[in-house]
Amino acid sequence: MAPPRTRRPAEHAQQLILQAAEELLIDGGPAAVGVRAVAERVGMTDAGVAHHFGSRQQLLVALLRHGGRRIREAVEAVVGAWVDDRADVGALIRAIAGVYGQGYAALAVSLHAAGWRDSGTGMLEPVVQVLHTVRSRPRRLADTRLAVAALHQALALDSVYGAAFRRSAGISEATADRPGPQLTWWTNTFRVTLGLDGTE
Repeated sequence: MAPPRTRRPAEHAQQLILQAAEELLIDGGPAAVGVRAVAERVGMTDAGVAHHFGSRQQLLVALLRHGGRRIREAVEAVVGAWVDDRADVGALIRAIAGVYGQGYAALAVSLHAAGWRDSGTGMLEPVVQVLHTVRSRPRRLADTRLAVAALHQALALDSVYGAAFRRSAGISEATADRPGPQLTWWTNTFRVTLGLDGTE
């Protein structure tokens, strides 16, 4: 049974809508996130959800941006915990992968496939700057940016296609479904590539 419908302040209503959309995304993927399903979950009419976010496409874009904010917050928390120039790359990789694993990677892929393009930039700029600072020897900032971009691409696609890609490389079905070993591989590779372990 749906909760009773009540009038809420706009900002509160928008937060509830995004929270409900996120729950639907986690439970059923992008296809489960619809205006009607969100409205039922928060006790609004379809028109009420549309009033705040417009169409389903606009709601999905807002949800993806909400996911981007969650990634930024996770990144800032990890980077903020780095002390004495010691970067916990494993924690960083797990934090980003964790958010994408909640359906945001599939949402990003489906929106991009439908033609949507994000005009925003620099979500991982804090990571670029901190990692560049702690590299063992001075190197080009462009190389640090490319390494972070490659990592981000891999993490974004892993929750959508990772198991299939691992199977294509001959990894067994049971093992292919577990992203942990690949996250460890990325951590080790990233440390060596950026010289975070003094081997650059």
